[in-house]
Amino acid sequence: MTSSSFLSLRGIGKSFGATRVLDGIDLDIEPGEFVCLLGPSGCGKTTLLRIVCGIERADSGQILLGGQDIAGLPPAARGFGVVFQSYALFPNLTAAQNIAYGLHPTGALAREMAKRSREMLDLVGLAAHADKYPVQLSGGQQQRIALARALAPNPRLLLLDEPLSALDAQVRATLRSEIRALQKRLGIVTIMVTHDQEEALSMADRVVLMHNGRIEQAGTPDELYRQPRTRFVAGFVGRMNMLPATVLADGKVRVRDSELLCAPGNLSIGSQATVGIRPEHVVVKRFGTELGANSFAARLLDTEFFGNRTSARLACEPLGIEIEAELPADARSGGDEPLVPSSMVHIQLPLNALSVLAH
Repeated sequence: MTSSSFLSLRGIGKSFGATRVLDGIDLDIEPGEFVCLLGPSGCGKTTLLRIVCGIERADSGQILLGGQDIAGLPPAARGFGVVFQSYALFPNLTAAQNIAYGLHPTGALAREMAKRSREMLDLVGLAAHADKYPVQLSGGQQQRIALARALAPNPRLLLLDEPLSALDAQVRATLRSEIRALQKRLGIVTIMVTHDQEEALSMADRVVLMHNGRIEQAGTPDELYRQPRTRFVAGFVGRMNMLPATVLADGKVRVRDSELLCAPGNLSIGSQATVGIRPEHVVVKRFGTELGANSFAARLLDTEFFGNRTSARLACEPLGIEIEAELPADARSGGDEPLVPSSMVHIQLPLNALSVLAH
């Protein structure tokens, strides 16, 4: 645990029967930080959140809050606010009453509870809906009430378990920015579980990507996207073209019968690796254009139009692989002729855009 850490997890392990769900999780969370636990279903992220809030008990490890191990404390004694995917609002209580209900454990007087409830309704922009019941509110409004209820007792830590997954895309996008702005305004340490990489990248100060009960990589959203350390990270965060390669000398790898200039790092000569490049970094020009190192002829297989961009699928025979490229919306080869299926182009895989990952 660092001296500045707000919360530290040390050696957290958990099994359900013969299944190892968490395998020695170590994680430090700093004051005011927004951390997203990201990963596929079954990776252990929700179990880890439930252990932090006290709903589940770890088989091993420590949960250090301000240097004190709270692993044995019941949920109510931890002073954390929790928001679940299902809202969990009481249908027979109004919005204001639902928020006030979260204050009962504090022993607040009825007048103080009503005042705090109004403050929270103002905070989440729902003051005009105080007397409405959950059935009269939209999904986004219900989730705002659940968030207000969790924040009402001034918790030390806010835990969010897939809070947006039950909402439609437009409401999710709006609430993403609202939750992030609210968290920054209050300065409350927040841990959010999500399987949605877009949510994690747009909301978090730091993303903790989990895989098979372990932390695969933790870092800023930019670090995970631009500097993935493993093939799993590269494939899970964003889209990535993957090229199987063999490490050669002098900063090169061999992909099939072709050589690529790259930076293999500490990988030994002869070892197997994967070279990755994001679709938006693939350069596409008209056939015959001289592009320099790491350039190859390719045939356009098809395109998909997404409004502000076009995704192109290209067959690169020298590399023996299909390459996805992300192009401007007009989908022209270097601003010249329109790209049409079966046309030939030249592509380049820029050196500074290549990630070389251990196999």
